[in-house]
Amino acid sequence: MAKIISEVSRTFSEYLLIPRLTRKNHLPQNVSLSSPVAKFKSGESSRLLLNVPFVSASMQSVSGAEMAISLARRGGCAFIYCSQSIEQQAAMVSRVKSHKAGFVQSDSNLKPDNTLRDAISLRKKTGHSTMPVTHDGSRNGIFLGIITDKDFWEFEDNLDAPVSQFMTPKENVVFGVYGITLHEANKVLRNSKKECLPVLEKDGNLHSLVFKKDYFDHMNNPDELLDKNKRLITGAGVNTHDYKDRIPALMEAGIDALCFDSSDGYSEFQMEAAKWARTRYGNDVIIGGGNVVDGDAFRYLVEEADVDFVKVGIGGGSICITREQKGIGRGQASALMAVCAERDRYFSETGIYVPVCSDGGLANDTQIIIALAMGADFVMMGRYFAMTVESPTPKVSIGGRIYKPYWGEGSNRARNWQRYNQAAEGDSGMKFEEGVDAYVPVVGSVKEVMSVTMAKLKSTMCNMGSVTLKEFADNAVLTRISEQSFVEGGTPNVISLDKDLPREV
Repeated sequence: MAKIISEVSRTFSEYLLIPRLTRKNHLPQNVSLSSPVAKFKSGESSRLLLNVPFVSASMQSVSGAEMAISLARRGGCAFIYCSQSIEQQAAMVSRVKSHKAGFVQSDSNLKPDNTLRDAISLRKKTGHSTMPVTHDGSRNGIFLGIITDKDFWEFEDNLDAPVSQFMTPKENVVFGVYGITLHEANKVLRNSKKECLPVLEKDGNLHSLVFKKDYFDHMNNPDELLDKNKRLITGAGVNTHDYKDRIPALMEAGIDALCFDSSDGYSEFQMEAAKWARTRYGNDVIIGGGNVVDGDAFRYLVEEADVDFVKVGIGGGSICITREQKGIGRGQASALMAVCAERDRYFSETGIYVPVCSDGGLANDTQIIIALAMGADFVMMGRYFAMTVESPTPKVSIGGRIYKPYWGEGSNRARNWQRYNQAAEGDSGMKFEEGVDAYVPVVGSVKEVMSVTMAKLKSTMCNMGSVTLKEFADNAVLTRISEQSFVEGGTPNVISLDKDLPREV
């Protein structure tokens, strides 16, 4: 007969934290939100550390290139959705990796005989107003000069004239030679009062560009997450169907981390795909597995699939109906605590720490805080980021308020039936949905939304006598709460100025 787990399946909303002693050094400015993504041995460091413990879900309505750029600049990481063509996903990764690189590979290049009309068309396509001119129009061709939108008047000059008549020729361009450091390049920009510094190879070929604005972007975003080449970190979702083609393309594009996108990751399909990636790329790539809800599944993905981190959660997402449709899943708090307990046992046995990501079941900032207190190393969120201006869906007005579409990867709209293994041979389409199609209100930019959440998290960590996330989880004391605790924790006995008082007409 079936095995019954006697413990009730719990959610984050059923718990509160009991404060610990706050000492004088427990101040928000002393708090570090750094968190590991890749597994590591005791005494060593993870191959990738987040500066803030937030990642965005691999969903069509959440994680595009703009989200990945904005989130990395705040210290987190996006997982660009895989329910698109391999070429499109790889192009998104390339866009993120070239957005802020210190030394930027130019993607807006012209030949000297291109016309101003060509330059305007290229500017509209790429969004870049600074365009190097090379002998063959390639990014690494012989550098001949540079043209910007300040060098001509779009509505006055002859748009059929060649750019060679308007560009600043090489002999009048301030440039650096390959081998120059980023600090030295920025110093040249400052002394020459220029916006862009071309960096040339010794043979005169264009190597890269350094921009003044990137320096100020970095200074305004001190937590931005960068790789060893000063490029933004980004992740990508992958599946167990076309991974032998998709993963190489993503690696070529410069991806930093992969995460298998599955509602249930406790499978031989995911194990074989993860082992293939590990065998081919070794530790050059970070691999995440999941989703799981118990210790057995955690062990399987860690020991058999050799993943770097494990994602926890089935059916807890705001637009996920897997529990309703298939009867599988577990309350997110119970699932997270079970997996974290197994992670700690595994670490005690082997000396290897495998980070855990809590995915789903996060309805507000308080529940994000509770998830981290329960032992999650970082959290993955969909709705939270779908409500920001950087999510890839268009704004729509409903009843005078601005919303964005938000749908689950298991919905018909996503057309992502392979993720749920619903297709029979020779068949296509979804037989049932595991996600819904909805709208969420636009609440602000990634920077604005995360600033509020991080302020709350840091304040709570100080209440808990902690300045690191590990201390936070180690020190946490949680209490179960009753239904009346919900009522007591609100404001039921007063009149709210915002909600209850009648408005003057």
